[in-house]
Amino acid sequence: MKILITGGAGFIGSHVVRLFVNKYPDYQIFNLDNLTYAGNLGSIRDIENQANYHFVKGDITDPDFMQDLFAVHQFSAVIHLAAESHVDRSILNPIEFVKTNVLGTVNLLNVAKNAWKTNPSEDTKRRLFYHISTDEVYGSLGEEGFFVETTPYDPQSPYSASKASSDHFVRAYHNTYKLPVIISNCSNNYGPNQFPEKLIPLFIHNIQNNKPLPVYGKGENVRDWLYVIDHARAIDTIFHQGKIGETYNIGGFNEWKNIDLVKLLCQIMDKKLNRAEGESAKLITYVTDRAGHDHRYAIDATKLSTELAWQPSLQFEEGLEKTVDWYLANEKWLSYVTSGEYQKYYELQYANR
Repeated sequence: MKILITGGAGFIGSHVVRLFVNKYPDYQIFNLDNLTYAGNLGSIRDIENQANYHFVKGDITDPDFMQDLFAVHQFSAVIHLAAESHVDRSILNPIEFVKTNVLGTVNLLNVAKNAWKTNPSEDTKRRLFYHISTDEVYGSLGEEGFFVETTPYDPQSPYSASKASSDHFVRAYHNTYKLPVIISNCSNNYGPNQFPEKLIPLFIHNIQNNKPLPVYGKGENVRDWLYVIDHARAIDTIFHQGKIGETYNIGGFNEWKNIDLVKLLCQIMDKKLNRAEGESAKLITYVTDRAGHDHRYAIDATKLSTELAWQPSLQFEEGLEKTVDWYLANEKWLSYVTSGEYQKYYELQYANR
């Protein structure tokens, strides 16, 4: 089986690529990434020389490039993770999110449809377009209730609107063209290799450097958090066992108010940095809330749990401590990225591969 994984140098994608390369030596894994600001080949250096791993630099929005790529390699399946994903960036530049998340996804769908129609597989089970989405497409919850697979879409930011649109196109290609598709919508991920525009790696860096920890509003917004390796495991399970045309919600059964998460992170960092208890918490600063800020996300992953027997493997406190340990051990990488010099770091480390 030849599997195209888009966005495989990104945060979640790198963990999915590593899992598939190591777990399935008989599969040929092609990692397609455009290496924009959040793409990091260093995240997967440990597997780059394995015989079943192949890296391709390219843009999913380029139809000619994608058509040629499919023609040459005749992929059996696509796991589509490539996306712009930061809400604050989407508010500043929504067009970029439409281009990558909507047009890029539609281009991939169209290329896969045409390629698989031209070269039908004798084993139809080997054809799958698996689209990775987000719980943010559902909008915002009140104090009670959970997102289920049938929750109506109500995106509140340009990012979530672009992902909702891409989800709709995936379903449309299934309904109109009978393209074999699966969609999963996941809660907030955390763990190693995450680009530090996101809360946890950014705050780890700021605590290390005694910089303010900017918390939106009063920090009352609630998120469900999932360790990224558990998300990769769920993707593996859904890819191999999920039903064509279905949607699966992936969550950690793990809700935290932002302010409580930040305080826990401060406690862990105080211990790791040998600081007095409560020292890092002094860096917490409350700032004006973000436009369109959803109050609460909470995933009901019962369908995935009962039908496909998947469960998260780590409790949040354990996963957060493992995450802190990774960032402290990779302080140089984190400093380069947060200083805006990551491109220089990439050129120095990987340009001559």
